[in-house]
Formats: sequence, C-alpha cells, structure tokens
Amino acid sequence: RLVSKGHLSQAVEADAARRLRCTSNLDDLISVDMVIEAVVESEDVKKKLFVQLDTILKGSAILASNTSSISITRLASATSRPSQVIGMHFMNPPPIMKLVEIIKGADTSDDTYNATRCLAERMGKTVICSNDYPGFIVNRILMPMINEAFHALHTGVATKEDIDTGMKLGTNHPMGPLELADLIGLDVCLSIMKVLQAGLGDSKYAPCPLLVQYVDAGRLGRKRGVGVYDYNTRPKEKKPLAQL
Repeated sequence: RLVSKGHLSQAVEADAARRLRCTSNLDDLISVDMVIEAVVESEDVKKKLFVQLDTILKGSAILASNTSSISITRLASATSRPSQVIGMHFMNPPPIMKLVEIIKGADTSDDTYNATRCLAERMGKTVICSNDYPGFIVNRILMPMINEAFHALHTGVATKEDIDTGMKLGTNHPMGPLELADLIGLDVCLSIMKVLQAGLGDSKYAPCPLLVQYVDAGRLGRKRGVGVYDYNTRPKEKKPLAQL
C-alpha cells in the first residue's frame, strides 16, 4: 500500500519481503533472540502460548507481549523466565504509528528492558515506559473516553455522527471515539474495559451497556462490516490513521 502511494520504493519493499520468513511451526523459533506475541487479547490464550514458547526458546530469549491491557506480571508467571518477559505494545498500524509502549512486569530485568527499548528505537519508534497497571498509559486514558462516548450515544445525548464530529473538530482528534472503537474492534474495547474494571476496582470503568449489547450482537466494528456504523452501506471515505 505504501509503495502504491509512493511512500516506499519497490526496492525497499523487495528488501523487506526478502527478510521475512513465515512459519506455522513454533519449533522453528528455537534459535530466535526475541519473540513478540500478538495473538488475541485474552490472558488465557497468551499464557498458553507463553508456556509453549518457554519450552522451545533458548534460555536467553526474551518474550514480549503486544497486549494493550493485560498484566505483564501475570503473563510472566506462566513461564520459567519472568525476568525476560516484557510488554511491547505497538500502536495500530505499526508501520505508520511512531509509538511503542514498553511495560515492565514485577520481575522484568533491566537487561530485558534495555534490549527491548533498543530494538524499538532501531525500528525508528518513540518509546514510552509504563508500570504494570491495567491499561498501561494509552488505554488507561483512551478506553474510558470511548466508553463515555457510548454512554452519550446510549442515553441520547447526541447522534453518533455528532459525537464523532464534536470530538474531531472540538478537540482536534483525527477520528471520533465511536469511529475509533469500530477500527479497534468493539470486542477489544470491551475486553480492555473489563480489565480496567477488574484491575482498578472502580465502577467508573464498567462497560457501557450499549457496548456490551453491540458485542453480544456480533457488531464488532470494521472487521465484521458493522459496529457503531454499518460499513456495508456507509459511503467509503478516506480516514486518517488513528492510534490504538
């Protein structure tokens, strides 16, 4: 896509593709120095993967998770190398967004943090570091805003279009919160709100009933073609890239 828009040359694309190697066999990762996990946002699924990887990877390898909300300390507890487990939360889409949020678990070593930060900076990213609290930095702030936008829609404060336009033009956000929720995935938003509510124990993080209802109905956002908006009938328009 970047090549078609003239942002990358064919030579750069070819070089990048040449350095990629795909596999569906975890045993092929036996010699790698670092694994960055990016599976579904489920603690149980991530832990199961980390248990498998822990037995396959060499002793010095680092296990990083691209989780946007789940405790790194708890993920690390599923392994025999908690000092080598860290959070490395890329913003979406990673090739465009400059930010990487690094999260140290309770036992993450300085060597693991320094190696992870160095890797992110080699990728040209700006690094911020968060302690291991639910939602970390970005989603601790972003998700309650999205949830509040659902409350505004649910209680009839305004239409979805006016809520999004208000935040875009009133606060200079590139996307409205409801549009952004559709891009992220309403199921992911709901999952993060549940993590915030359980981890912080405050009722203000309770997911909006409308968000829960949409997820129950399978209205998960752009990936399903319908969320807050119906993308099967909505006129196609160029959208700015937004942050997860």
